[in-house]
Amino acid sequence: MTHSAPLHVSTHTEALAPVKIIGVASALGAPGAGPDAAPAALEASGLLQRLRAMGIAVDWHETLLPDADRAPGTTLEARIAAVGGISRRLADSIAALDADAFPLVLGGDHSVAMGTWPAVAGRVGRRGELGLIWIDAHLDSHTTASTHSGNVHGMPLAALLGEGSPLLTGIGGPRLSPENICIIGARSWEVEEFDRLKRLGVTIFDMEAIRERGLAAVFADALDAVRRNTVAFGVTIDLDALDPAAFPAVTCREPGGILPEELSSTLLSLRACSDFVALEIVEYVPDFDRAEVGAGWVAELAGAALGPGSDALRAKERQFGAHNYDPLPAVFHRGDGVWLWDVEGRRYLDMMSAYSAVSFGHSNPRLVRALHDQAQRLALTSRAYSNDRLPLLLERLSALFGYERALPVNTGLEAVETALKAARKWAYKVKGVAADRAEIIVCENNFHGRSITIVGMSSEPQYRDGFGPFAPGFIRIPFGDADALEAAITQHTAAFLVEPVQGEGGIIVPPDGYLRRCAEICRRHDVLLIADEVQTGLGRTGRLLACEHDGVRPDGIILGKALGGGLLPVSAFLADSAVMDVFHPGDHGSTFGGNPLGAAVALEVLDLLEETRPWERAAHLGQRLMKRFSDDAPDCVTAVRGRGLLVGIELDGARLDAVTGARVLLARGIATKDTHHTVLRFAPPLVIEEAVLDEAAGVILDTLAEAARRRGQPLPG
Repeated sequence: MTHSAPLHVSTHTEALAPVKIIGVASALGAPGAGPDAAPAALEASGLLQRLRAMGIAVDWHETLLPDADRAPGTTLEARIAAVGGISRRLADSIAALDADAFPLVLGGDHSVAMGTWPAVAGRVGRRGELGLIWIDAHLDSHTTASTHSGNVHGMPLAALLGEGSPLLTGIGGPRLSPENICIIGARSWEVEEFDRLKRLGVTIFDMEAIRERGLAAVFADALDAVRRNTVAFGVTIDLDALDPAAFPAVTCREPGGILPEELSSTLLSLRACSDFVALEIVEYVPDFDRAEVGAGWVAELAGAALGPGSDALRAKERQFGAHNYDPLPAVFHRGDGVWLWDVEGRRYLDMMSAYSAVSFGHSNPRLVRALHDQAQRLALTSRAYSNDRLPLLLERLSALFGYERALPVNTGLEAVETALKAARKWAYKVKGVAADRAEIIVCENNFHGRSITIVGMSSEPQYRDGFGPFAPGFIRIPFGDADALEAAITQHTAAFLVEPVQGEGGIIVPPDGYLRRCAEICRRHDVLLIADEVQTGLGRTGRLLACEHDGVRPDGIILGKALGGGLLPVSAFLADSAVMDVFHPGDHGSTFGGNPLGAAVALEVLDLLEETRPWERAAHLGQRLMKRFSDDAPDCVTAVRGRGLLVGIELDGARLDAVTGARVLLARGIATKDTHHTVLRFAPPLVIEEAVLDEAAGVILDTLAEAARRRGQPLPG
């Protein structure tokens, strides 16, 4: 269960409570009209659909309209009476909700808070007091005696604390205690407001505090304060708190506010709070949001706070998903550069980069732009037609890697299957191998994918168990042993398929010169050398291709993962025409292979490769990381090996197994994964900064040493 629990819920592991939206189309308390149109505009923008897509059970309960018009010249007393009237109606609407409902109030101006929070305090009832986090650019604590402008909009917080007109202070439920209220983000106020709140004992975290300490730290302190002496709390967000340069759909034009993405990330922490019982979002002005960017951010803010937490999402995955994965106990929500955030807002350093697929970092702006621009233009036609992106990609692949032809597919597995088909047909049509006798040599501990054909050539028992019978024609030899390759070649041998570094096999690096000898042997016996560079290619090992460490140009290479920029599956098999021209129309294909969307992203990836030469960075940082691991390795580490930023730490299972190692590292904010229970692999995005990598190395070594000392104790998470 997350924060969206019914009021009686005490843990966050139960089902999400239904969210009920109450719109309040009122600007009676504001200095000008505009926020009154917000509920209708947000509903029309697809807010419900967006929230439901985030896994939130939500309905639009009702929209309240004011009883009176905000006509020019209306007296302050009349406006106060009108605000008091709609606030009472709002309080009554909240009070009438089912006990397990979670109120989401959408204003309107912030004066609606005078109806929201007494009613929510009343729902908490006899269990105790309500706390409130008030996110706003202003302090909203005037009374009729102190106001400079005569705006009722500036009075709600004072009224909630019992100061001001009786028409505003006695609405719908208990008053709030000032010691249970925290204001976040204030950057504009008048002295009377500040003095009143200080006298009453309200805690204020202004923008200066946020700039000094960061919003996350300030919000954590505010959470601690409003939960200290209460049984439940709510959050009210006046969108004026946001910086107008990033969120222009507000009336407050003063610069220097909170960035919407920063607030969204911070609100994720609410998902772990079972005592979070109501949310209010006000002051959205649709007239200033013609492109509906602001409406999108309102959905993001609400979704961040109200979405399901890790426990609920993991439970759904276990219940409704096939059990072919056993993921580590984190549910990621967002990525940026080398960092990942889970659905509760905790940050992790990505030391896996999705098995090298995210080499250029999460949400790389150039790659996202390429994806966005192409998606708006054309995403898919199938290969029944040509598109204007694929020919450019094929040309760039051929020019950059030095092969005459490229065959695009989606996943690395498909590219491996393509290479196998090409090798067999080449053996029959070009080399002259007898029909159905072609053999392909592979290595022990290989990993080329999980299709039935590919697992049939695996030496890992689990990959094969229950999936036979397997396709014949595969011969396995030890990895790193060129003599074994030569001994295995027969007149039927079509190709030798090899990973330049075995990743899933445990980050196994072959002896220097191994691939060079293999290439010579293959040439001498008229056997194709095909390198699976799905994980190792595009700069991962300190060269553009890992084969370059031995100065080898294989007859075919298989690319994938990083070619899609971490955004899409994009893979390809590259070879010269002597191999590739065995394919004729109808021999091989893929509906999505070579689609214009993937081609556009891959073209941008190739641009980044050529401009930034990330393999040079990977070579330097990889040497530095392996030296640190080797020099400072705790006793549980038996070996450190790798190339570039593809590094493995082998553990002594008697002291610490790698599954446990991955879990304790996750608890310390390092996201990695074991292979075969014996090796931890580290392959961060190639854009990682040296200082970040150095700090991570220290955390990794300290964590493994401590985990080995505590072996046998319960795991974190």
